[in-house]
Amino acid sequence: MRKHDADVIIAGAGMAGTTLALALASGGVKPLLVDPQPFDAQLAPTFDGRSSAIAYSSFRQWRAIGAGEALAPHAQRIEQILVTDGKAPGAASGKPSPFFLRFDSGEIADRSEGEPLGYLIENRQIRAALSKVAIEKGLEVIAPAGATGLEVDASEARVTLSDGRVLSAPLAVSAEGRNSALRKAAGIGDIGWGYGQSGVVATVKMQHPHEGVAHEYFLPSGPFAILPLTENRASLVWTESTARGEALRHASPEAFHAHLMRRFGDFLGQVEMAGPVFVYPLSLSLAERLVAPRLALIGDAAHGVHPIAGQGLNLGLKDAAALAEVVVEAIRNGEDIGAEATLERYARWRRFDNVTNALAFDGFVRLFSNDNPLLRVARGVGMAAVNRIAPARRFFMHEAGGGVGDLPKLLRGSPLL
Repeated sequence: MRKHDADVIIAGAGMAGTTLALALASGGVKPLLVDPQPFDAQLAPTFDGRSSAIAYSSFRQWRAIGAGEALAPHAQRIEQILVTDGKAPGAASGKPSPFFLRFDSGEIADRSEGEPLGYLIENRQIRAALSKVAIEKGLEVIAPAGATGLEVDASEARVTLSDGRVLSAPLAVSAEGRNSALRKAAGIGDIGWGYGQSGVVATVKMQHPHEGVAHEYFLPSGPFAILPLTENRASLVWTESTARGEALRHASPEAFHAHLMRRFGDFLGQVEMAGPVFVYPLSLSLAERLVAPRLALIGDAAHGVHPIAGQGLNLGLKDAAALAEVVVEAIRNGEDIGAEATLERYARWRRFDNVTNALAFDGFVRLFSNDNPLLRVARGVGMAAVNRIAPARRFFMHEAGGGVGDLPKLLRGSPLL
């Protein structure tokens, strides 16, 4: 039997896949990353215009695996989140709604060890920092070369790459995203649906300080979020119908800015565009299973969710933390890391959380992306009730920060070894 190329082959060197590789390496496991894109391409400003809300538990994981220092300069603390049920035509119009919700990091400082509600980081900066740490730690990366096929037997998984090479390991992991080739090769189907919506994403520079406050307005077409970034910038996530999203993609800079200001308002002063406009279709996708013989799914390969709650990447980082812990413990106990019993421990750990969160986000979309007067009253009353009940507010803040439930060691900030 030939020698394996690695302990774990990870297809997809994006944010979840590289986090998993660093987590495994921190536990003494040898990972090998493969990706169809060169690392340099992932770092270009035009590759991914999105920013991610990072739960404080997810940032603890990055600190625990040695990536916290590289990420810290790009991480904007979220000190407050203000949620408002806005009215047409936009967040800046009309009188303020009586229905709002305010979260403040000071309320949970005693239990979160002074952590903020979360952090906002541009995806390209996350990719750059993680790849820098991966290179510094000597992780093996093969790119550009995507995974195209998978074969398994009693002792190994064999991953075929786009350049014809075949790599072997006891375990393969798909972190390839929603169109996972390895998931398809393993015969794992997925279920889901589109929302008829697109996320219009842009970065802006503001005149007045944002002071670490995130704003989210629920408008009839979908949420409009103003998310604070470093250097007094903000990431705008503007949900529109697919047709309007395409119109905004092709609008002139002057027309786009005029539409933007109708929603943004002037409470943060003059707003200037600080990058290109990106438009992403929004949909739900759930893999029917998280594991197959000698294969595990993490991140968007396992679950692609609507960004309404800003938790998509955090779910993938939870996957990485849980799988890394299961693999390290299996090796410590002399078990086969690709065996069905080992992988089922990972699947049991993550299945319920992934499904319930995906369905909850789907429910939020249907509840908040409409102008039904009865639903508007119901959601307004619910928001006002939560805002008045301090224990409920604190629970939602801890939940969003990833501080509740059966957390893997890395999400508690503890090393695997």
